[in-house]
Amino acid sequence: MNTELEEQVLQALSGIIDPEILKPITELDMVGWVSVTDAGEASAQIKLTIVGCPASRAIERDVREALAAVPGVTATTVEMTTMTNQEREALTLKLRNGRPKTLQFGPDSLTRIYAVTSGKGGVGKSTVTANLGVALAARGLRVGIVDADVFGFSIPGILGITGEKPTQVNDMILPPIAYNVKVISIGMFVEANAAVSWRGPMLHRTVQQFLTDVYFGDLDILLLDLPPGTGDIAISIGQLLPQAEVLVVTTPQAAAADVAERSALVARQTGQKVIGVIENMAGLMQPDGSMLEVFGKGGGADAAARLSTPDWQHARSVRQGWRGGCRGAPLHTGRGCSSARLDSPEHPATGGRRRGNPDCAQRPGRPGLPRHCLSCRAPRHPRLGPGRAQAWSQRSVACCPTSFAAAMWCPRMRTSPAAHSCPRHGGRVKQASE
Repeated sequence: MNTELEEQVLQALSGIIDPEILKPITELDMVGWVSVTDAGEASAQIKLTIVGCPASRAIERDVREALAAVPGVTATTVEMTTMTNQEREALTLKLRNGRPKTLQFGPDSLTRIYAVTSGKGGVGKSTVTANLGVALAARGLRVGIVDADVFGFSIPGILGITGEKPTQVNDMILPPIAYNVKVISIGMFVEANAAVSWRGPMLHRTVQQFLTDVYFGDLDILLLDLPPGTGDIAISIGQLLPQAEVLVVTTPQAAAADVAERSALVARQTGQKVIGVIENMAGLMQPDGSMLEVFGKGGGADAAARLSTPDWQHARSVRQGWRGGCRGAPLHTGRGCSSARLDSPEHPATGGRRRGNPDCAQRPGRPGLPRHCLSCRAPRHPRLGPGRAQAWSQRSVACCPTSFAAAMWCPRMRTSPAAHSCPRHGGRVKQASE
């Protein structure tokens, strides 16, 4: 036995992160034993949480690669097995920090909780929630989303995890992860296109179970996608999470804004704080730079004024929004969105990789540069010369501060060092150093 190599192997295995729990497998007691012969043959036993663990292949591959990368190891053997009931109970107790099963986000929790609500359906509340979650996760924050819209769940589809099921370890549920965001939804427990027809007690129990049984870990931000209106779930959230802060989503019409105010008033009655209003679908930018106000304007500002909220934002409509939502690629992910990076191989405006895009100025031997801001259609800054091509390709293609990504506080809102304002709207753009 080679004790020194065994210590190096254990050190290498400590760098492997369980893709569901997002902790090292050594910390989760998933490594049964390791051994290394004098000839350098390394063996390890890995204990999966359950039989048929969906992450088993990824974990086994990572373990083999980690063993092979240790200097002095000549051959590798990995034995995959599963934990016993006692080991699973010990794991769930460790993940709960030795505390009994209870509501994870109590008054002493450091997690900021934002409930995204609306008065009417179809105003883009789930789209706002999903994109806000992905944008915050891109900033390095630990984010979770609870799809509390039991009747009209759509978060799994927007995030591209339709059909994925949570992993259950005894009485603990491990949620799927999409774009570094932990997600739970009733849509993960019912058949496709199944209708959910539950009364108040069942709805309350569902929300309570999401907040108790689902393991989110130490989150910085928890987003709640509430159903529209002022029904049972809104009241249950007010009772279970009175410290939650509320974002109200509306569209510009006065009728939608008036109804949205009622959802905010119900939140205040339960002790929650309304921190802002988001006016979605605030306008569609045309190729000539004009704004087509399909649904009018002013509803969000009026609602914010009547609610005396500290802030309100308006989110422009972009063509990539509905396309990305339909194929599970939120706006902020860079898969066909205005806040994507040009150096991403999946970006639709990347020259030489996706041909035929009229917004892409393809040049041999270097990434394609957009001729226009993909959000506001403003032309690329004229002072951006060939020597700055690489700098441009490392930044967002969206330069307009009125874009949807800007309204969602996108951390990648960057532009060319030569451009200090949007050519269409004159709004100042933050530089990378800011």
